[in-house]
Amino acid sequence: MAFAKRDLSVLAYANGFTLWHYTTPDPHTGVRVSGYFNAAESMLRVGDMILANTGTAGASPAAGILLVNANAAGVVDVADLTPVGATDTD
Repeated sequence: MAFAKRDLSVLAYANGFTLWHYTTPDPHTGVRVSGYFNAAESMLRVGDMILANTGTAGASPAAGILLVNANAAGVVDVADLTPVGATDTD
């Protein structure tokens, strides 16, 4: 699948920093690749964070934080997903 701009929303904005939320059926391994967020390059800034819910249509959803670590010449790159709630020992 591909990035869907309608699924990216602002949660908070302060001091030139934006905290975003993004949800997608795409797996986190596809979302973290350079270029996935290119359609949002005019909105995303280096240092912004994206709370991501990925793989929402499958059997292995993942949630975590993506850091925008580059946005130049129309190409957006995010760091690998830092998982949230990855371990459930129950």
